[in-house]
Amino acid sequence: MSLSLLRSAPLRAGLGVRPLHTTRAVAVQASRAARDRAISADETGGFKYIAGGPIIKGTVNDAVAYPAPNKAHGSYHWAFERLLSASLVPLTIAAGVTSPTAHPVLDGVLGLALLSHSYIGFMACIDDYVHERKFGALGTLCRWLLRFGTFGAAYGIYEFNTNDIGLTEFVEKAWKA
Repeated sequence: MSLSLLRSAPLRAGLGVRPLHTTRAVAVQASRAARDRAISADETGGFKYIAGGPIIKGTVNDAVAYPAPNKAHGSYHWAFERLLSASLVPLTIAAGVTSPTAHPVLDGVLGLALLSHSYIGFMACIDDYVHERKFGALGTLCRWLLRFGTFGAAYGIYEFNTNDIGLTEFVEKAWKA
């Protein structure tokens, strides 16, 4: 079927399709009306009508606005992570060489260092893969589950080291078994 037959078929069927130039004029009038009462979002998240057109800050090619730099969550945080990771090696060796009954504080420090190292690692995974900006409530839920789990594990380490044999003695017994 040719293009001219396709264009004239709706007219012949009595559907009342407007000619192309009339449709274009209606579209231009609608765009002018939209420009005169442009919709923009206000700070409350609702919408309001403003005269004169939309207010656009920047262009689509502008870079994303990043939060202000903070040394507590920047270089200091990174330095603390590296120091904690590096301190696990001598702490593990010292706890294995000494008797856990002679140095229970060393056993507790090793348990908290391992817990802190694990918390930082899991929080980095949540930041990378389940970010709050992208996943919303699921990201927030994951963060809070990690916080509650870490608090529960810290309490468990405390109870295990004060009322039971301790972490180092447990590892020694499990290794010999």
